Amino acid sequence: MRAASYVHGASTVPLLGDTVGSLLDRIAAAHPNQPALVVRSQGVRLSYRQFHAEVERVAAGLLALGLQPGDRIGIWAPNRAEWVVLQFAAPKAGLILVNINPAYRLHELEYALNKVACRALVLPRRFKSSHYLDMLAELAPELASCAPGRLAATRLPALREVILLADEPASGTRTWQALAERGDAQAIDHLHEVEAQLGFDDPVNIQFTSGTTGSPKGATLTHHNIINNGFFIGEAMRLTEQDRLCIPVPFYHCFGMVLGNLACVTHGACMVIPGEGFDAIATLEAVQEERCTGLHGVPTMFIAELEHPEFRRFDLSSLRTGIMAGSPCPIEVMRRVVGEMHMGEVTIAYGMTETSPVSFQTTLDDPLERRVDSVGRIHPHLEVKLVDEQGRIVPRGTPGELCTRGYSVMLGYWDDDARTREAIDSARWMHTGDLAVIDDDGYCTIVGRLKDMIIRGGENVYPREIEEFLYTHPKVQDVQVFGVPDPKFGEQVCAWVQLREGCTASEAEIQDYCRHHLAYFKVPHYVRFVDAFPMTVTGKVQKYLMRERMEQSLQARGSGAGS
Repeated sequence: MRAASYVHGASTVPLLGDTVGSLLDRIAAAHPNQPALVVRSQGVRLSYRQFHAEVERVAAGLLALGLQPGDRIGIWAPNRAEWVVLQFAAPKAGLILVNINPAYRLHELEYALNKVACRALVLPRRFKSSHYLDMLAELAPELASCAPGRLAATRLPALREVILLADEPASGTRTWQALAERGDAQAIDHLHEVEAQLGFDDPVNIQFTSGTTGSPKGATLTHHNIINNGFFIGEAMRLTEQDRLCIPVPFYHCFGMVLGNLACVTHGACMVIPGEGFDAIATLEAVQEERCTGLHGVPTMFIAELEHPEFRRFDLSSLRTGIMAGSPCPIEVMRRVVGEMHMGEVTIAYGMTETSPVSFQTTLDDPLERRVDSVGRIHPHLEVKLVDEQGRIVPRGTPGELCTRGYSVMLGYWDDDARTREAIDSARWMHTGDLAVIDDDGYCTIVGRLKDMIIRGGENVYPREIEEFLYTHPKVQDVQVFGVPDPKFGEQVCAWVQLREGCTASEAEIQDYCRHHLAYFKVPHYVRFVDAFPMTVTGKVQKYLMRERMEQSLQARGSGAGS
């Protein structure tokens, strides 16, 4: 009889008992002159001593504004130095940082700010095509006539403070510099008094994960969750204070924030940020000129770097490690990353936001094939079991739903006990909804999803959220959203739309409607108008049949699924 699909990460390396603040205090004292943060697009270069001082100033400034421990502060911005500083300053002050996807539009922003009752929001004026301040003003026109810190907006009732990442303030806002200047000696004394009352089980971070049942859920993570996950990720990469990690993945996601920033800080390594958003040339330049030893990315990022016409002119010989995650990696891409980018110690990681996020990771000693056909073995101090529909543990080699238990499991979904209970059972197992297989050596392979989640270029897209939004279109009677294979992004979003009687619409009309309100990666790449959906005899929609028909249609067009 085969062993049960249960694994646990027994380890002689203890969990850290730090808060985010005490962690930074300890690391900065141990490595004061080591480089901590390089942000090339802003010309920022900070040692750990300087980074620690800036974090303390901003944390003290936040408390001086009147924010109280437990208050939520949102950040709606691309990768910038201020993002990293706030990631450490907010929890140092006992505040809960709310990560808001920079691609969010009005509908999503309003929901996120109100769901967790954000008291403060940090944002730039704009980035690329996103005019953040204009969008906020559309939701809160009261900003134009209020004093800084005195916002009272009808549609955003909890929001009081708007902090602008700009040299000059706009109406109703204050600048980041003005915030930092409030962190004087007296304010820092108060900060230290507040810090003395904090515990590592306090919540410090809310990250939104869309749900198959509709609106996004706010996964609530503690100091203990994210510090330890970052630490053991760094251990798997064998990071030291001599390492310099290039982080082109977004901070609003666990990949940038935990696998990137916290993995570095827990080991005294340097965070190197090539730019506000991903750019292949900026990333390659950062690796070469900063002599980076590690590089993170989703497979599409590595492909973009390898395929760039100028790839050969860069000296990447300083690289040794990094993480590829977000979607399955083709073995040929992995071979090229190892051979042409010198990343012989690259690792693969698997997890979910609700588990801080990593549960499985390959190690530097795993053969290349295991770093591609699996997501590695269980992380230290965690447990995983695979269960069938009745909740019974399945034998090794048999698919089952992956459930995780341990220090990494979130507190719950913010202000949503019902959905928390659906996800975390009475024994504190987090039910991931992913189907997996664990072999006799303990390697885990993800084989599918119980839910309909689409993974597009490393972004998780949940069909139900898009469906519920499209129901608000006056011409749409019914809609089903699903993923179709795509050679570049892994999957693309496809919507089958049933229009109301007598109505006509175009693919562009549906896409434009989504584009104004939803993040770009949620906008359906394909829209098909249909009279009905394939159904079971009991009336359940059969999305797998839609997917098959769509693939056949795209192949018949001679386009493949990537056109």
